[in-house]
Amino acid sequence: MREVVLGVDIGTSSSKGVLVGFDGRIEGLATRHHEVDRPLPGHVEMDPDLWWEEFESIARELSANRSIRIVGVGVSGMGPCAAITDEAGAVLRPAILYGIDTRAGEQIAQINDKFGPQSIVERCGSSLSSQAIGPKLAWLADHESEAFSKARMLFMPSSWLVYKLTGDYVLDHHSASQCTPMYDTLAHQWHRPYAEPLMQSIELPRLVWPGEVVGHVGAAAATRTGIPRGVPVTGGTIDAWAEAVSVGAHAPGDLMLMYGTTMFLINTLRERATSSILWGTVGAAPGTYSLAGGMATSGAITSWVRQLSGSPDFSALLEEAESSGPGAKGLLMLPYFAGERTPISDPDARGLILGLSLDHGRGDIYRATLEATAFGVRHNLEALKAHGAVVNRVTAVGGGTQGDLWTQIISDVTGLEQRIPAVTVGASFGSAFLAASALQPLDISEWNPIVSVVQPNPDLFGPYSSLYTLYRELYESTCSLTHRLVGMSRLLG
Repeated sequence: MREVVLGVDIGTSSSKGVLVGFDGRIEGLATRHHEVDRPLPGHVEMDPDLWWEEFESIARELSANRSIRIVGVGVSGMGPCAAITDEAGAVLRPAILYGIDTRAGEQIAQINDKFGPQSIVERCGSSLSSQAIGPKLAWLADHESEAFSKARMLFMPSSWLVYKLTGDYVLDHHSASQCTPMYDTLAHQWHRPYAEPLMQSIELPRLVWPGEVVGHVGAAAATRTGIPRGVPVTGGTIDAWAEAVSVGAHAPGDLMLMYGTTMFLINTLRERATSSILWGTVGAAPGTYSLAGGMATSGAITSWVRQLSGSPDFSALLEEAESSGPGAKGLLMLPYFAGERTPISDPDARGLILGLSLDHGRGDIYRATLEATAFGVRHNLEALKAHGAVVNRVTAVGGGTQGDLWTQIISDVTGLEQRIPAVTVGASFGSAFLAASALQPLDISEWNPIVSVVQPNPDLFGPYSSLYTLYRELYESTCSLTHRLVGMSRLLG
């Protein structure tokens, strides 16, 4: 019987599980698709019980293989998210998701007034934004006080799975460092003067590292999942950092570029960096730090274009976009279809397509979409480097790396080569590696070697730089009008 580890990731649009042997060979894959809930404009939620139901389903499917034996479990999930439960672990309301939920603008201002924005950045590594957990908790206290008064525990998808599997109430250091302003990134501990007023009756979870064994599968969880009782479970972390682990992009100087529903960039550092426009956090491994940025949409826009144009799949769109050529026949898009996270931190930003004529087709619009995300990546890269990032190598991950065009456009726009790994399963694979590494020493380069490199076309860097200048000017020249339009749309209901 072959010994394997199980890695499961709870993502924005799906949950994914993978069984991996200690040699890195994949023995099974399972996926469950879901959607977020958007009950009000700016509100993005999901039921934590769904996370556990999908974990159970995935685990039962994969553990049914009688030729394998699961000996370790690793987990990860989207984040930072805020799920609250009572003392018995009963969910009190749907979880408020990460930076795509923009409801807590007033609470950001209130917390800044209370503690001081500069003090928050210096202690916590980042300023308050829609990404931060502190304002989400403050919003619950202000708007749903009855539910919040019953809250005793705070979870993210990864820590929720750990709790359901083991009964241990923990949170990994990296996820905690995105609970701004509650975690001190220098001291690597909760900062109680900021945390306790925001948590109120919620107990601060015990802090662990993502690859640390924190508990073992209990009897009830074993019955529900098919995983043997007593199997060790690691602490887990936020999906993007687990994905960086999955491709070996978690050493100082590494930059992971994640092509997903949203676009995410993580640069790993030896020394702590702070920023008011990016996310300065601790890394996935002890002794490392991260500087990260994230776009609110990327793959979400490509899916929107596909659905709107009536294309049954992406292959036809990619072919038409390639034929369109650099510059999309004079189209320029702002990719802020759900507001934007870094580096502009503008929840009221919106998408815009400039230059449309009757001569344009869906391939041109799709090309403009890919180029817009590339310009967003370049904007984030410039911000990262301005705040101390050192980029020695770029590794591309996620579903968007499966086609050549998108990665090529981003290399052409940024001037950077991108390494493409053999396995692009994602965060679940990284979580499996963390679980396996907790049991014996392993090398991720043997699990997941680099199989190709995307080289930038130097002839296109200049023309794309000119378009990038227009891209930056387009937001600056239209953001006031966009904000007024968003305000009017709210008044009109």
